[in-house]
Amino acid sequence: MSSAAISTAHPQAAASRAPGSASRGDDVDGAAWARVRAALRHETGDRNFDTWLAPLSMLSAEGDRVTLAAPTAFLADWVAGNFADKLRQQWAVQRPGTRHVVVSIQAVSAAVPSVLVMPSAGPAISLPVEARYNFDNFIVGKSNELAYNAAQAVAEPGPVGFNPLFLHGTTGLGKTHLMHAIGNAFLQRQPDARVAYMSAEKFMVEFLAALRAKDTIAFKQRLRSVDLLMIDDVQFIAGKESTQEEFFHTMNEIISAGKRLVITADRSPQNLEGIQERILSRMAWGLVADINPADYELRLNILHAKLGTMTQNVAVPAEVIEFLARKITANVRELEGALNRVVAYAALVNAPVTLQFTRETLADLLRAHEKKLTIDEIQRKVADYYALKMTDLLSARRAREVARPRQVAMYLAKKLTPRSLPEIGRRFGGRDHTTVMHAVKRIEELRAADSELNNDVVHLTRLLDA
Repeated sequence: MSSAAISTAHPQAAASRAPGSASRGDDVDGAAWARVRAALRHETGDRNFDTWLAPLSMLSAEGDRVTLAAPTAFLADWVAGNFADKLRQQWAVQRPGTRHVVVSIQAVSAAVPSVLVMPSAGPAISLPVEARYNFDNFIVGKSNELAYNAAQAVAEPGPVGFNPLFLHGTTGLGKTHLMHAIGNAFLQRQPDARVAYMSAEKFMVEFLAALRAKDTIAFKQRLRSVDLLMIDDVQFIAGKESTQEEFFHTMNEIISAGKRLVITADRSPQNLEGIQERILSRMAWGLVADINPADYELRLNILHAKLGTMTQNVAVPAEVIEFLARKITANVRELEGALNRVVAYAALVNAPVTLQFTRETLADLLRAHEKKLTIDEIQRKVADYYALKMTDLLSARRAREVARPRQVAMYLAKKLTPRSLPEIGRRFGGRDHTTVMHAVKRIEELRAADSELNNDVVHLTRLLDA
């Protein structure tokens, strides 16, 4: 589901309040807002809070909805896209019963401010599905090609050679994107079709609610009457026996009726624990397609595609894109989020995007992904690059063809590892720390004057980063 749906505030309701006016109407809710702010500062850190959340004001708290105000559309959109869950969770703690958090764009001259609504937790059945996810903006590579082709086949009219389609992979690799793309394409080709998308967690919550209300028939009919049913993150029903019972019968009804079923999970059917064997067997009956982590080339393509859709007028150098593709390898969501963060912060503070700016902006994220590079790895890579033996770098030879690569290796050891100068010197044949200092200074001077040497250092740094 979308992180933010756009609607329009009622003119009178919007005009009757100004940012910060909640405290006049309700001191209790004002105190709750203060506690929410304090909790968010602790959770997100001072820098994130001061940049994105501090500018928010509280407008109102009515029923299950809290309305906040942001000074610009850009800030409101960013908050809705990146802090929706945190805001909703904190408000639910401080003001039980809160299910919706709304960010109103309070432009001074606007008679009717726009409103971005952050949906309540857990995606509901959606028809149509989230429109921004489609096959055209899904970037394909070797790691996801099978899943992409299978998803396209499910979206085509006519018979399909498999049912269900089971997509699996770790978080942030594009499973949900493909599900929504299937739904969009299916509806485009068959506008009258009925499509349902929901998380397995939402399936469980709605089923249990129907049980309590003694109204399971309506729940069953609502799901089993669709032409395409998509259930996301099925691992969440593990250990839930009554939910699994209903899920199994829903699967059977959909498949037996010739309707289409798409299921996702964070692992393959045979590796799911706590789920009935008959369900696993049924899920594996169709086509099981895995989505693997993106390789470097695919990560580059994803970043370039993402950059092409961004509205901020911020130039991002190729070396920054390459740096992000090398450093952020866990998942696509985190990769795109890193680029969003760099570009948004640059636009906010009116600063150029450079490698140093990127490193500083993403310092916390990069630390989490940091590879512990060793001096030994640097020595081996430099020796290979210059076609030398390791013993040459560590020897006392002073010939230029050995001395210069040795200085490069010392320079890289100082720049890319936390090791001290004395320790680096010891690892290079027992040399003194002043020798390392001289090597670092010399390479810095040569990089400014010798383009060939500078290219060597840049290339070696990329090799070591990768």
